[in-house]
Amino acid sequence: MAGFLQEFKNFAIKGNMIDMAVGIIIGTAFNNVVNTLVKKIVMPPLSLLTNGVNLANKKHILRKATDTSEEIAIGYGELLEVLIDFTVIAFTIFVVIKFMNRFKKKAEDPKNKEVETPKNIELLSNIERLMAEQNSLLGKRLGKK
Repeated sequence: MAGFLQEFKNFAIKGNMIDMAVGIIIGTAFNNVVNTLVKKIVMPPLSLLTNGVNLANKKHILRKATDTSEEIAIGYGELLEVLIDFTVIAFTIFVVIKFMNRFKKKAEDPKNKEVETPKNIELLSNIERLMAEQNSLLGKRLGKK
């Protein structure tokens, strides 16, 4: 039990738990933005293109409502809206990750002076350069060119 508590403490202290919490909070806020974007920006023009049809209300009725039973229907319109939400979210995440990867690639290139190179990449680059110099000197000593 003490090992489990120590492991949880290490997890929380290293920031993983805080990073996850921040990610969840931002994800929730982002979901609200996308929902509003789809419902208030994307769907009204789409509704105009479809002669004022509200997708959320589209359904395939399996059994009409009677005095004794409720209507049974497949609500495919809501599914279409959720798929549009998903597409917007997926595309936005793709663009953000693409931008971050481009920035990361620039940051990991020690020759690129536009972006500050992380210390670990800089150290590895210096080690690589020093090893090349050492190999060159050893080659000259042994009579190789």
